Formats: sequence, structure tokens, C-alpha cells
Amino acid sequence: MKKKAFSRLHTLKEYLSAGCLFLAALIWGVAFVAQSKAMEYVQPMTFNGTRGLITAVVLLPAWVLMGKKQPACGYDRKALFGGGAVCGLALFAASSLQQIALVDTSAGKSGFLTALYMIFVPLLGIFTGKRITMKVWLAVVLACAGSYLLCGGGALALTRGELCLIGSAFCYALQIMMVDRYVDRTNAMLLCCVQFTVSGVLSTLIAFTWENPSLEGLLQAIVPLLFAAIFSGAVAFTLQIVGQRNTPPAVASLLMSLESVFAAISGAILLHQHLTGMELIGSALTFAAVLLTQL
Repeated sequence: MKKKAFSRLHTLKEYLSAGCLFLAALIWGVAFVAQSKAMEYVQPMTFNGTRGLITAVVLLPAWVLMGKKQPACGYDRKALFGGGAVCGLALFAASSLQQIALVDTSAGKSGFLTALYMIFVPLLGIFTGKRITMKVWLAVVLACAGSYLLCGGGALALTRGELCLIGSAFCYALQIMMVDRYVDRTNAMLLCCVQFTVSGVLSTLIAFTWENPSLEGLLQAIVPLLFAAIFSGAVAFTLQIVGQRNTPPAVASLLMSLESVFAAISGAILLHQHLTGMELIGSALTFAAVLLTQL
């Protein structure tokens, strides 16, 4: 009886973790529209730096109010600050490359190329000794095909921006792997806070070195900036860290790849862009890939 109850509890935790990752993908999908809109007013590093620091400021009091009430998981400072710094470096590289690419790369190709982290995560998993089942590999193929169709299915003639997106996808895969390594050794909110502090500080330093940040531009971009900082940053990345506690990295990457589907849907609603038949098929394939991993 105890074994059966424990099994149910374990399954419930897995479903809740999957739900966290699903919700994170939904928020990131909507945030893709906000990030593109913000580029009309501010430069990439200015956007990322401000967003990262706002996210860190939002997360710190949230941890003070809620994190301490949670049962202690025995986190250590080395895992928190060392792991947070490593995750922050990966996040900084990934978000910087993505934001730079959004300046001159179409949203369709951006969505497809960013979704390549679905391929990089299982490949990186092989080098760290993780076994990837054939079911997950099949789901990866389905999800990549779905993302490709969702983004128009056109030929990929790689420009500088698109090469940046491939690099961004690889860095996002590294961030997913690093979160998987440190997530059980520290508090989720604090880990997220440290990674955004590192990413925000690095982006801000580069912004003041190579860009021309202005208060006027930030005020014009305040709505998409706050959405990206609070919801896409503080909320979604905390959901990612919590969700990865009971989800293998390869499966987590597939769940989070749904952001491409939600980006297309939010674009249709907010920007009045209509989904074509090919894009609808792509959405169905991506959902099928995620369902396959959960069977």
C-alpha cells in the first residue's frame, strides 16, 4: 500500500513539474512578441541588462516572503553562487545572441532556430552520461519538424543573425543542463535570482560600453520590458527551475519548446497574424511530440 501511495505521489510530482514547464513555455511564447516590440525603442544589451536587473530585484523579496516558508532542502552556498553564476553566464550568452538576432532576422526563422536547443540538450546529455531513449529521440524529430513547419518551412540561408540564433540555442541547451545539475542542491528562487543578476550585470556593462542607453527609450519600452522582466524572467524561469526538479533535461527541453507554438498563437492574437495550414500542422506535430514524452 505504501509503495502504491509513493508511486502516485511521485507521478503527481512529475505532472506538476511538467505543468510548470508548460506554463513557462506559454509565458515565453507571449514574451517573444514583447521582446520584438521592445527592439523598436532600445538596443539589445540595454534591454537584456535592464530586464535582468529588474527580474533579480523582483525575485529577492519574493524569496524572503515565500522561499523561507518552504521546507529546507539543505542548499549550500557554493552550489547557489557557483551554480547561479554558471547558469547566469549561459543565460547571458543565450539571451544576448537571441536579442541581437531579433534586430534583423524574421520571427519565423528565429523561432525555428531557437528551438534547436531540443537537439542540443539530448546531444549534450550523451557526453554527461545520460541515456536518451528512442521515444525521446522520436519526439525530438517530431518537435523539430513541427517547429520548422510552424515557422513557414522555408529554406534556411544562414545570415549573421541566424548564426547567432544557432549559438543562442546551444547556450540555452547549456543553461538547461546546468539548471538540471544544480536544481536539487539549492533554493529555486535564489538560483534564479543569482543567474539573472549575473546576466543583467554583464549585459548592462556591455550596454554602457557599446550602446547608447537612454531613459527616454526605456520609458517607451516600459510595458514589454516589465512583461519580459516580471513574467518571462521572474515567473517563467522560476517555473523552469522548479519544473526541472522532476523532469529529465531532454523531456524538459521538449516541453519548453512549446513556446514556439504559443509565440505563433500570441502573434496571431496580438499582432493580427493568421496561422496558415502548414503552421497549424506544425503546431499539431509539436504538441504530439510533447504528448509522446509524457505517455
